[in-house]
Amino acid sequence: MKVSESYIDWVVSLALDEDIGSGDITTIALEPGDDIWEAELIFKSDRGVLCGSRFFERAFQLLDVDAGFEWQFEDGDLIEGRSNVCRVRAMADTILTAERVALNFICHLSGIATNTRRYVDATKGKVRVLDTRKTTPLLRLAEKYAVRVGGGSNHRLGLYDGVLIKDNHIKIAGSVSRAVGLARKNSHHLLKIEVEVCDLKQVEEALSVNADVIMLDNFTEDEIARAVEIIGGRAGVELSGGVNLDNISRYADIGADYISIGALVHHATWVDFSLEVSGRVDIADN
Repeated sequence: MKVSESYIDWVVSLALDEDIGSGDITTIALEPGDDIWEAELIFKSDRGVLCGSRFFERAFQLLDVDAGFEWQFEDGDLIEGRSNVCRVRAMADTILTAERVALNFICHLSGIATNTRRYVDATKGKVRVLDTRKTTPLLRLAEKYAVRVGGGSNHRLGLYDGVLIKDNHIKIAGSVSRAVGLARKNSHHLLKIEVEVCDLKQVEEALSVNADVIMLDNFTEDEIARAVEIIGGRAGVELSGGVNLDNISRYADIGADYISIGALVHHATWVDFSLEVSGRVDIADN
């Protein structure tokens, strides 16, 4: 469930460069010196799933290799009520300069993990909850990591690691049958072929050419039930479109294998954290 250190360093470095630019003029003006200070990462929401601790750490470590952290929770933990989550020890200028970037990552990723946990819990394990490619540019790996931390599963990471034939592919190919046939002919034998369909006629057509997974796009609940009956276990069934926290438990009962939900990411609300300086560290404690 990890994200590579090289990716974390890359994306956090970009975020630091964006924020700092030619220099943190406020912190520089205050002449903070070389003393080590402590700060507490405080969880301030009512309830949430922690995610993004390594992104948080690297925001400080890329400015001060000696920055230290004492975590009371780890990624995936459910936090309830105001809590001290982590103690940071670093030079004053590091704490002041890295604070916003570090908080942006942990608030955003914890929000996605928390939102995903709500959807997963609502299904009671009856169906796998998947994300989509509706992600923030350059943050896809981070956001998909947050989905996994929240208990969801990743769909494909990009266009390069899975065949998904959608409506525009079908229009250009000419039909579901031809699109699936071409994809199977020109892809290696280990790749599954998934096709998005818009009605029951296309369900039948996808089955006739042995599609591996059939995505039912914006079907009504009655249409989904009928499609599941027609498919009869001959292909995987994925639901997409119109699913939210108010209705996902009903959709989970219909009999599909997967539900893909872009809102896991793009409707997630940030979890509230703050970083509060608690005091200077005595040299003897270093």
